[in-house]
Amino acid sequence: MKISDKLPRWSVLTPLAACLILGGSLLCSASWYGILLTAALFGGVLTAVFHAEVVAHKIGEPFGTLLLAIAVTLIEVALIVSLMLAGGETTAGLARDTVFAAIMVILTGIIGLCLLVGGIRHREQSFGLQGASTSLATLAALSVLTLVLPNFTSSVAGPFYSASQLGFIAIVSVVLYGTFVLVQTVRHRDYFLPESHAADEDVHAPLPSARMAWTSLGLLLVCLVAVVLLAKALAPALESAVAAAGAPKALVGIIIAIIVLLPEGLAALSAARANRLQTSINLALGSALASIGLTIPVVAVISILTGWQLSLGIDTKSTVLLLLSLIVTTISLGTGRTTIMQGTIHLVIFAVYLFTTIVP
Repeated sequence: MKISDKLPRWSVLTPLAACLILGGSLLCSASWYGILLTAALFGGVLTAVFHAEVVAHKIGEPFGTLLLAIAVTLIEVALIVSLMLAGGETTAGLARDTVFAAIMVILTGIIGLCLLVGGIRHREQSFGLQGASTSLATLAALSVLTLVLPNFTSSVAGPFYSASQLGFIAIVSVVLYGTFVLVQTVRHRDYFLPESHAADEDVHAPLPSARMAWTSLGLLLVCLVAVVLLAKALAPALESAVAAAGAPKALVGIIIAIIVLLPEGLAALSAARANRLQTSINLALGSALASIGLTIPVVAVISILTGWQLSLGIDTKSTVLLLLSLIVTTISLGTGRTTIMQGTIHLVIFAVYLFTTIVP
């Protein structure tokens, strides 16, 4: 992306148009309006990617990728919390399903596509092994502790934690994610910095002004809020379409997760095409970590305060796919170099995940 000295007009008008179309959905429920909502959704995604890159270029790595990951996750958490408070105990598995779908989409879909596209364009790509290893170790611990271990504890039967266990896991999640952010941004920031390429215009382009960066930050938040709310507005029509096709309801969660993760996914893919695989990995793994590290503590507190039982444990098939994805990602990123082979493996697992969701 070549950043000019001022924001293009479309990057300012698109978020405003998306908000107007979203507001119009409260007044118009005609089927044709869904086309406008879909157009506004994808317009918001593309604009969010643009503003995220402006802000990232201003504040530098890894703060740029961390900002986008946390911003998207905070809005996602707000959406989950609002749905939980509205739905009550019937939404006991909502956080689990959302987090699991996000992890699988990131580990197999986004990372796989980045590795494949980067490998096709540049044959072989390299990145900092220390940063990837730190991210994966943290992600593996958080994933197993929150999504797998509840199936094997005995204080409460089923895929649940007791209140004391849930509170302890919430604290552990905050500690792990907080320590990761400290390592990424302060203690070992160099682990997550991409290599600088002399021919890369994006890296060496002049920095945007402070006013432009602050404007982009505000518009980025507007875009992300609009994307999540538009996805929520389209969810009923999506659920009806999935039900009409005879597909399992879990497919709806996957599609919504893909939509919500589109800004990060497109930004990661753009970085991979520009031979900045380190930035792609920072975005992908950072988003997965933020999804667990921020979502689980919040919903755990709500569960404890309301007395609702929170279902966290995933089923056996999902456990196998999660562990396979973590193992393969660890091996794929274990040498600091990748080719199209690793990308193909990840995308095959992603295809299996989607297929076994539709045909369980």
